Amino acid sequence: MKNRLTDLRAGRAWTQADLAQRAGVSRQTINAIETGKFDPSLPLAFRLANLFELKIEEIFIDDRRS
Repeated sequence: MKNRLTDLRAGRAWTQADLAQRAGVSRQTINAIETGKFDPSLPLAFRLANLFELKIEEIFIDDRRS
């Protein structure tokens, strides 16, 4: 799943560790999501969307659709 987390995080001058702390996960989890190695759970996707004051679909793009 593609996402805009890196750009959104950079726009707020947050490190991966900053975002992880705000979202209640590890920095490694944020890195894995940003690099597409891990898709977030629905509760985590909602937390991230709330942090950026966006809808989930404005952050995450399902690239597996044909």
